[in-house]
Amino acid sequence: MNREQSPRGLRTHIAVVGRCNVGKSSLVNALAGQSVAIVSDVAGTTTDAVSKSMELRSLGAVVLTDTAGFDDLSPLGKQRVAESRRVAEKCDMAIVVCNKNGDYAVEQEWVAEFDSKGVPVVVALTKSDQIADAEGAVKGVENALGRSVVTVSATSGEGIEALLEALQRALPNEGRELTITGNLVEAGDVVVLVMPQDKSAPKGRLILPQVQTIRELLDKRCIPVCCQPEELECTLAELSRSPKLVITDSQAFARVAPLVPEGVALTSFSVLMACYKGDVEAFVEGAKTIDGLTENSRVLIAEACSHAPTNEDIGRVKLPAMLRRKVGAGLRVDVVGGNDFPDDLSPYDLVIHCGACMFTRRTVLSRLERSKAQSIPMTNYGIAIAHLTGIIGRVVMPSEE
Repeated sequence: MNREQSPRGLRTHIAVVGRCNVGKSSLVNALAGQSVAIVSDVAGTTTDAVSKSMELRSLGAVVLTDTAGFDDLSPLGKQRVAESRRVAEKCDMAIVVCNKNGDYAVEQEWVAEFDSKGVPVVVALTKSDQIADAEGAVKGVENALGRSVVTVSATSGEGIEALLEALQRALPNEGRELTITGNLVEAGDVVVLVMPQDKSAPKGRLILPQVQTIRELLDKRCIPVCCQPEELECTLAELSRSPKLVITDSQAFARVAPLVPEGVALTSFSVLMACYKGDVEAFVEGAKTIDGLTENSRVLIAEACSHAPTNEDIGRVKLPAMLRRKVGAGLRVDVVGGNDFPDDLSPYDLVIHCGACMFTRRTVLSRLERSKAQSIPMTNYGIAIAHLTGIIGRVVMPSEE
């Protein structure tokens, strides 16, 4: 895949945060090499978060997000700061932008918050061309925030290279290369992908998890074979050797599982995404909650995509129907899409998240952290459906390579 065309969910998300008029928007424009954010001396110019997908040297495909000042005191300031916090919660890295003001209490709070979430932080002292005693200013920020500081000038470009180098050094490294299929396959393996093409599938295109999985299998030098559920039996019969793995759409588990021979591993796109984007062990535990739901229970289904539902929609139609068949018609199911994930999860007994192909891993983990903090179990589509169909014990999941 051309890195310029990498989906946002596969890019490194960098949030640029700081006080009003500290130079965040100018810094974003300088990093982007173009006018992305509006620059003004008027406090509160940046209202909604502004994101730009781009390539940054040594960092690769990123999404750079300019946020509202976290000291915004305008009439809509609280809402703007709340939006900045939502962006910060989902980012992979953060640039905390400071100027020479001598008071860094707010910046200390934000750095501490990022540290608590394991989000790498790079501190930038902006407008260096306007600071008479740059060395003294740097020492002041370093003493207050307890970390090294990069001085930059968006006007002259001074320090931009140093900032990029600091970002590269801070780039998150989870100790292993995360892949969708993990250790389930290796070069030369035949992998059958069962991909229903119903009315909810985009016309003329494959859905993103299918595309990403096929691309990864090709990169791993596997041999992917694609079919729809109706052709699976014929496809398996035509193969000269058994596949190493069958990957199906989760909603086809009940049809596919009986056709997959013993000894052939079975999983789904959504289960793979549960491992790739979230915490699969937590999701498996969360799915067990389904057995204790009653008609008085309430479930939240969270989709990464915002779209008009169809009568074949898995999140808005099929999954709620499966839950009600097991629990009872009175079960209340709420559905949210895109960024509309509630802060307060206390009304719910279970959260079921989609595969999150459009989201970053950090976004899913932050939502999982929120649910854990409120003692609300969380699972994902594939794990929930495998549990509901009684085949969770047969489904394979990648482990650390």
